[in-house]
Amino acid sequence: MAAEPRIITTTDELAAFCELAKAQPYVTLDTEFLRERTYYSRLCLVQMALPPASGPKAAGGPAVLVDPMAEGLSLEPLYDLFRHTATVKVFHAARQDLEIFFHDAGVFPDPLFDTQVAAMVCGFGEQAGYETLVKRIVRQPLDKSSRFTDWSRRPLTQAQAEYALADVTHLRAIYEYLSAQLKKTGRESWVAEEAAALVDPETYITRPDEAWARVRTRSGSPRFLAVVRELARFRETYAQTRDVPRSRVFKDDALIELASAKPLTDEDLGKSRLLLREARRGEIAQGILAAIKAGVETSDLPKPVPDQPGLPGNAALSQLLRVLLQAKADAAGVAPKLIASASDLDAIASGVRDVPALSGWRAEVFGNEALLLTQGRIALSARGGAVLVVPVG
Repeated sequence: MAAEPRIITTTDELAAFCELAKAQPYVTLDTEFLRERTYYSRLCLVQMALPPASGPKAAGGPAVLVDPMAEGLSLEPLYDLFRHTATVKVFHAARQDLEIFFHDAGVFPDPLFDTQVAAMVCGFGEQAGYETLVKRIVRQPLDKSSRFTDWSRRPLTQAQAEYALADVTHLRAIYEYLSAQLKKTGRESWVAEEAAALVDPETYITRPDEAWARVRTRSGSPRFLAVVRELARFRETYAQTRDVPRSRVFKDDALIELASAKPLTDEDLGKSRLLLREARRGEIAQGILAAIKAGVETSDLPKPVPDQPGLPGNAALSQLLRVLLQAKADAAGVAPKLIASASDLDAIASGVRDVPALSGWRAEVFGNEALLLTQGRIALSARGGAVLVVPVG
């Protein structure tokens, strides 16, 4: 019978474990959370595991579950560990985890290692999920039966605890393997560059004034967009201050309907087909009407936000850039998606130069030659199944 997983429920216990972690070269971490009923994720569990005693085949070090919902428990010892730069903090697909810690305490793990990013750099493809890495590196199956469980319920079941611990115990071997591969290929700085973007506070700040730019609209009318802007601003502010999902205020389709119809009275608002019943009265209804009035009356009209930077006349060049990207990604053994997105390629084709693919390690792998291609200084040629870069002139 499996040993009972250790669950930390006091600040002193957490502090003692974090002191152990500070003496280690790395610690693996993961979180479980809920977000269905809130704007900000509600942290329900933190998993931590220390390295094996000596090497990846040795017995694993201690692994624990930390219950942030336990009465009186402070996560400050964990945040102190995050600030301890001698210990690498290892996550898989860290963005959602980091968002929680940033909004809860304004702190990021330093240094950070994201195994999802490292796997893409090491040639595991664009869909290098944790389960895939466990199968390919650790060569063990992974029980995902508790994936959609309610992590806020207490007590945790044995199955929940074992599932949660597996997310950090297997991560040790994955980290050691990927870290060794990066050292061998000299690409450690590539992953560090990606980690720097992950710990940029701007990644996790959603400003109500900018929320309208994420709403997909078909009309580019400045007045229509002004109403969209005011509605999106109200919705984001309301959702943030009351910690409710923005869809619980009103969904995008309702926002578009409101911006088109521009109701200015309670009676007009009641005619909406898509607005939730709760939004047709009270504080939300008054906020909607005020936002529409502000959008109708403002002289500060926004300019349309293009869906893609690319222009129709550059479609052929975009396609050539896609061919070049695939060829360079294959040669480097890196997932193309990590180097450049489709919108990045369209932007480059239309003359935009403030694109991630044109700086840092991406420029070395792809961006520098992408610019030469747009300037007509190189061409692409096919030989058998390979794509070759050919100088022009």
